Amino acid sequence: MLVLLPPSEGKAASGRGAPLKLESLSLPGLTDAREAVLGELVELCVGDEDKACEVLGLSEGLRGEVAKNVALRTAGARPAGEIYTGVLYDALGLASLDAAAKRRAARSLLVFSGLWGAVRVTDRIPSYRCSMGVRLPGLGALAAHWRTPMATALPEAAGDGLVLDLRSSAYMAAWKPKEEVAGRTATVRVLHAPTRKVVSHFNKATKGRIVRSLVSAGAVPSGPGELVEALRDLGYVVEVSAPKRAGAAWELDVLVDEVH
Repeated sequence: MLVLLPPSEGKAASGRGAPLKLESLSLPGLTDAREAVLGELVELCVGDEDKACEVLGLSEGLRGEVAKNVALRTAGARPAGEIYTGVLYDALGLASLDAAAKRRAARSLLVFSGLWGAVRVTDRIPSYRCSMGVRLPGLGALAAHWRTPMATALPEAAGDGLVLDLRSSAYMAAWKPKEEVAGRTATVRVLHAPTRKVVSHFNKATKGRIVRSLVSAGAVPSGPGELVEALRDLGYVVEVSAPKRAGAAWELDVLVDEVH
């Protein structure tokens, strides 16, 4: 099982250990594309700070984020699972998983990123600011930049198992499962059961809890159908829509009674 996650907008501080080693990150087929984004991002942030804020979409209160990017090559790196914070990652609670569940998370979780493309939660990275929606002056739109290298790297990472796609739309733009891979991919919406409306904050929290439940239970569904069974066994209320055409993913709705 491969679980695709969005990053968090807010991030923990960089570590005090060894700095980033691009060649050590998972999915080595993305290395050249990572170097291209890293190089231009650092150059942008070393130069005109006002322009960097404009390109990165930073408000005045977030101006200090530019300094993070200036130091990307020298700042201490930490496991990505410690760098990413926020509602989804709080609910996932990687640090509090038992040893076996942590190993499953390390094998199955892949976090998408405007800067790195995608990383495992054990990959060591510094804190940064660069969303997938950014358009760098030289490289252009990052989602488009990542599509070509992702087209090879992601099917390889997925292997022949289930792909559970929990990304937001901005990160889906960087890679869309196709053909046979799409047929064993499942996306998830979280709906407020009484109103059948999509919820926002609770959407992220529920997705984090779903991932935690699966890795804690040691569930290894081989396809979307088995995933639905596994989630129902874990106490989730799930409705499923099979693909209506070839090359489309399965769509799962998880219903929740409370929105908080």
